[in-house]
Amino acid sequence: MKLSLQGKKSSIEVADAAFGAAFNEPLVHQVVTAYLAGARAGTKAQKRRSDVRGGGAKPWRQKGTGRARAGTSRSPIWVGGGRAFAARPRDFSQKVNRKMYRGAMCAMLSELVRQKRLLVMDEFGVSAPKTKELRVKLQELGTANALIVVEGFDEKLWLAARNLPHVEVLEARSINPASLAKYDHVVMTVAVVKMLEERLG
Repeated sequence: MKLSLQGKKSSIEVADAAFGAAFNEPLVHQVVTAYLAGARAGTKAQKRRSDVRGGGAKPWRQKGTGRARAGTSRSPIWVGGGRAFAARPRDFSQKVNRKMYRGAMCAMLSELVRQKRLLVMDEFGVSAPKTKELRVKLQELGTANALIVVEGFDEKLWLAARNLPHVEVLEARSINPASLAKYDHVVMTVAVVKMLEERLG
């Protein structure tokens, strides 16, 4: 299949496997969810009865005081006691094999092409790290909510985009399903398209 270049009458040839795949919504949902789950820290922790200091001695004798029986002052119903169902550190990551991940990425890229949300250009950059210059470039493309994918780290472009709330700049090696789903448009250079075609094809 062919992808048209923005602002030109020419186009580039790309593999159908990477940019012409059918959209598999359950697979895309699973992969995006797994990616976001893998970013969770899972470091929350609370103390159980055994983790709280003290409570070794029985507060008062079992019978004869008129008070409720108590075996420890660190019971969950006591002030200063341990938590009954304490949160523990956990791993939220979900297993997604390589074939599923590639399939979801191909489906998302193909859907972007079908919806005309993938904007391909020969090159994309700014002459100086100026937010205004980048905003004008994006306005010319008809978008203010975009993911910009470049071949390698471009400091000027990154600095220019840093202050735009709905714009993100990513290197091709860092592209991920969550970012593809987040923005209205995805701007790529021809070099990036070829890299993704080679990686996903």
